[in-house]
Amino acid sequence: MTQTDRDRLVTLRKAKEKRITQRQASEELEVSERQVRRVLAEMRTGGDGAVVHGLRGRPSNRRIGDEKRQGVIGILKQDVYRGFGPTLASEYLAEKHRIAVSKETVRKWMQDAGLWRARRQPVEQIHMWRRRRERWGELVQWDTSEHDWLEGRGEKLYLIKMIDDATSRLFARFVRHDSTLENMAVLEQYLRRYGRPLEFYTDKASIFLSTPKKNHAPRDEPLPPTQIGRALKELGIGWIAAHSPQAKGRVERSFQTAQDRLVKGLRVAGVKTLQQANAYLESDYLPEWEAKFTVVADCRDNAHRLLGKQHVLEASLCRVDSHVIASDYTIRHDGKLFQIAAEHIRPRMRGGTVRVESRRNGELAARFEGRYLKLTVCSPAPKTNAKPAKRPLPASKPKTVKSQWMAGFWKRPAPSLRQVIANATS
Repeated sequence: MTQTDRDRLVTLRKAKEKRITQRQASEELEVSERQVRRVLAEMRTGGDGAVVHGLRGRPSNRRIGDEKRQGVIGILKQDVYRGFGPTLASEYLAEKHRIAVSKETVRKWMQDAGLWRARRQPVEQIHMWRRRRERWGELVQWDTSEHDWLEGRGEKLYLIKMIDDATSRLFARFVRHDSTLENMAVLEQYLRRYGRPLEFYTDKASIFLSTPKKNHAPRDEPLPPTQIGRALKELGIGWIAAHSPQAKGRVERSFQTAQDRLVKGLRVAGVKTLQQANAYLESDYLPEWEAKFTVVADCRDNAHRLLGKQHVLEASLCRVDSHVIASDYTIRHDGKLFQIAAEHIRPRMRGGTVRVESRRNGELAARFEGRYLKLTVCSPAPKTNAKPAKRPLPASKPKTVKSQWMAGFWKRPAPSLRQVIANATS
């Protein structure tokens, strides 16, 4: 008998001896009067042991049999379920094997079998939580994660994520490189599916923020935008830079979840290629995320805006350069010389600036004052193997005859001093 049972027995004895009423006993024990009368009746026949429940110490009728338990442990010992936690293991048992077991039961079985051990959570620095935005599409957090998503079964992949701040609705794609063009491709897929959000929230990576070059003096004028920054401005989408990872904690925490659930889901599905990974995202992971982790926004309005005719994604979501048109109506781009077609030449074009779009499909488009120009590559001048003729040497000047009046001067005998004096006085 436990101490709680002894305390209950004291109250029931008072009611039995009519020192307190049955209503007072029920209020003290926090049970109904009918329950008090039932226990008092049992005490008259069975003594004080009536306060102990009759099923105490006996196995539950709903206890899961040892055969089912061993079957579950055998499944979770397979290599594909390596590292699974109780919650995720319970979900996969129900979905893949049609075995309905609560996560707490799976937790106890895994602990007993040595498949899982609870870890003490470290105390982390506390950051103030920022309130969610009110509407879907008002703010979308955007980031990339570098991780061994395929666990060595295939090539190295990066995961680009865009998660809505108000609802936690997720859009993601695997790519081969965390480059400007790959991010533009994922951005185009998002815009075509949902429309233009009001703002994107990213870190200060070089693809989003231009950084001053080293050893350069600070300048008052702002730095030019990156290719993605220019594209967002052309599409009428705002951009906010986060000053710390905690500031965009929603997308950071989603990566922690993905590095557990998504990695194991890819392993169970046997994914080995980029195409299979993106197919798994679209068919399994994103719908699962939508069902389990999204919330309802405070305002049911959709803040996404539709793409208009003026929003040409192929022209904005690509590399854009500016070049000056030479006096012969040519421009130089990527080391090549391009000639503007004669029918597209207009006044004020020489010395003007032309916008050159290197589109992701390999096409090259040039636009001047809102109109596209036709370009042709200028073939380089043919190279000749003949050596250039040597320049003739200048004609040499005729040699002049040197005077001989000094010839043998120093060999002649010098006059004596007497002869010099005589010659001077004569």
